Amino acid sequence: MKDKDFISYLNSPRIKDVSITDALWKKYIDLVKDVVVPYQWEILNDNVDIPVKSHAIKNFRIAAGFEEGEFEGFVFQDSDVAKWLEAASYVLEKYPNPDLEKKIDEVIELIGKAQWEDGYLNTYFTIKEKGKRWTNLEECHELYTAGHMIEAGCAHFLATGKTSLLEIVKKLADHIYSIFGKEEGKIPGYDGHPEIELALVKLYEVTGDRKYLELAKFFVDERGQEPYYFDIEYEKREKKSHWPGFKSLGREYLQAHKPLRQQKEAVGHAVRAVYLYSGAADVAAYTQDKELFDVCKTLFDDIVKRKMYITGAIGSSAHGEAFTFEYDLPSDAAYAETCASVGLIFFAHRLNKIEPHAKYYDVVERALYNTVIGSMSQDGKKYFYVNPLEVYPKEVEKRFDRHHVKPERQPWFGCACCPPNVARLLASLGRYVYSYNHDGIYVNLYIGSSVQVEVGGVKVLLQQVSSYPFEDMVKIDLKPSKEARFKLYLRIPGWCENYEVYVNGKKEEMQKLPSGYVCIERLWKENDQVVLKIPTEVKMVSSHPQVRSNVGKVAVVKGPVVFCAEEADNGKDLHLVFVDVNGKCKLEFDSNILGGLYTVEVDGFRMAEDDFGEELYKSHRPKFVPAKIKLIPYYAWANRGTNEMRVWLWRSSF
Repeated sequence: MKDKDFISYLNSPRIKDVSITDALWKKYIDLVKDVVVPYQWEILNDNVDIPVKSHAIKNFRIAAGFEEGEFEGFVFQDSDVAKWLEAASYVLEKYPNPDLEKKIDEVIELIGKAQWEDGYLNTYFTIKEKGKRWTNLEECHELYTAGHMIEAGCAHFLATGKTSLLEIVKKLADHIYSIFGKEEGKIPGYDGHPEIELALVKLYEVTGDRKYLELAKFFVDERGQEPYYFDIEYEKREKKSHWPGFKSLGREYLQAHKPLRQQKEAVGHAVRAVYLYSGAADVAAYTQDKELFDVCKTLFDDIVKRKMYITGAIGSSAHGEAFTFEYDLPSDAAYAETCASVGLIFFAHRLNKIEPHAKYYDVVERALYNTVIGSMSQDGKKYFYVNPLEVYPKEVEKRFDRHHVKPERQPWFGCACCPPNVARLLASLGRYVYSYNHDGIYVNLYIGSSVQVEVGGVKVLLQQVSSYPFEDMVKIDLKPSKEARFKLYLRIPGWCENYEVYVNGKKEEMQKLPSGYVCIERLWKENDQVVLKIPTEVKMVSSHPQVRSNVGKVAVVKGPVVFCAEEADNGKDLHLVFVDVNGKCKLEFDSNILGGLYTVEVDGFRMAEDDFGEELYKSHRPKFVPAKIKLIPYYAWANRGTNEMRVWLWRSSF
């Protein structure tokens, strides 16, 4: 089903056209630029003394014939290099750096040498299983790895104007186009791990070649069809698996249990899911496919209303890194993979570009301010793969079903998908703050910054000064190159109960649109100013009653920022701490914690245990001692050594 009037896709500004000035976010962008990208480069080259070596660059050197040796790492190890290239290209677009550009050029040359004459590119199947390419799509990530390389090629071209990597990935995509499809002689299959879909749409955007969009659509629509392709290839390879026990994960794990257009709930591996949905949203936009877009909206609502942690994390089960069932959101056993939150941001961003609605960027904010920046240490050199909402160090050490949870960030991983994913997202943050089209500018995130875009043929410089979300004032100065009429859309976050809008000092009565934005349409002149006041009070919030692990508990939030209690501030045994829901929440800036953090102090109680004795069970009336409970932003936890942490705290009054 198509509708010619269905979609008007919003544009994202170029990275080079956005400057982030906000203190919090500039710190992270500078960290990525100055530390993370150089540090991850050294890791990819095995120059860092850490327990787990990458071997990723060496694999390319072996595949290119420059070294002898065996392939090492996961079958998708190439994707670490691709994501680093993408992140580095984003950095280079905004911050020219000859040394970084030289490293990028050298890697691209190496990748070109490793590419097959027919365009195929994958070091695992070049070095280790040369005769088995495209024989195990279900397990071996060939299209996934190709997708990340294609994304890198697009990013590099847009950043530098050079076509060196773009030509490599076009050749790769052309090869894939020649191999896959419904036509006779082609493979009617798709990848076990979606990624290629959204990457091919990016290549279509850059080149204008519609065959890449057609191929992305094929992969989206073919998934889950009967006869089931993964069973066909499994029989052809005599039921041999790359991963022992992989088939037991089932079709839902791969989002291939039925065609996507028939799916109503998010199931299976969480990262695969949101990558697939992101690609599907892109396909829906560019093919004007309302039916497919409606499916994407249904899946988004299922995630956000029933399967998302308050931190913007998704995928609650360590088994399969997967969604389980509605409202199954355990705090202490959470998997909540960093990549899944990154993918959720990709998905929400795309939906907002198709049909702008504040609810999408509510989710983007939630994931950004909590899981994404919380997954990386303050020095940029350690990372969380798993992002729990509760940690008791002894438990994660002693219980086999908690071994996936770590009380401290790790220097690297054998499967290192998350660190470069965080790098590429933060390096491209400017693309998410604003959107625009021919007649208006959308302010999606209240992050101090400036952007220059063209609206209706007029160049507009927009400068934003924001103290959100810890304070409540946003100032926006507009400087069109000449007087011009256009619309300015301001997102009103879902947690904001009241707001005020002032234009050039005069209060305007602005009704929120059904989309959750307010729209100011006027003849704009140079130095016009808009002020938005969006009070985001510190609140105690509860979960839906069906989130069983959170019944009787509250979390403390301010806008999108979730706070947590750590042992470092409140002593051990946080399970004995109770929050007084009728007490006060005091927000203050503490310059003594991690260089300065906004903290919240709440009234509460601590259960006394010294009067219980040594018996394991007895009739007992517990005593409660008044206590002040100090909370820090969740994104800052685990930067002060191994200690307990809790987001959800017992409430002492009902």
